[in-house]
Amino acid sequence: MIDTHTHLYSDQFDEDRTEMIQRALAAGVTRFYLPAIDSQTHEKMLALQQKYPEQMFPMMGLHPCSVQPGTWQEELAIVLNYLDDQVFSAIGEIGIDLHWDASTLDIQTKAFETQIDWAIARNMPIVIHTRESFDEVFEVLERKKCPQLRGIFHCFSGNLQQAQQAVDLGFMLGIGGVVTFKN
Repeated sequence: MIDTHTHLYSDQFDEDRTEMIQRALAAGVTRFYLPAIDSQTHEKMLALQQKYPEQMFPMMGLHPCSVQPGTWQEELAIVLNYLDDQVFSAIGEIGIDLHWDASTLDIQTKAFETQIDWAIARNMPIVIHTRESFDEVFEVLERKKCPQLRGIFHCFSGNLQQAQQAVDLGFMLGIGGVVTFKN
């Protein structure tokens, strides 16, 4: 079994991270893919990969909620330095999130497009975060469409038409815990 998207390096898991990993391994999970958030979390993510090199596979990218005026370009420069220096399993978690702050749509779109370009140039998959932004994300993907553009819509929560649109573009759909919510 593979966990395609886990933030086990996050502070919220500090108390029981080792026990959680041991339980997952005992249950048959053999690989954990670790999406990046921003420069504040890179060291912890990479330290977890160092501790479990056969099981932990880090990604590198800038999460859309971390795309902020005044810092996003510096954050992207850090991501690019990592991509140039180390091997990562994917570029992620990237995308557009309009749930918390729609005023950053322009810079989120620029950051998303930049990271897609890096993925295409490196022939790497991407892991997409989309929240209340399917139309905006699909607009970017249609513009960037090429054989090298591929990946996963993580925690997909769209409708059937959006699912088909993602699959038609060559993407896989990740199913997260939200499918257990009543609504």
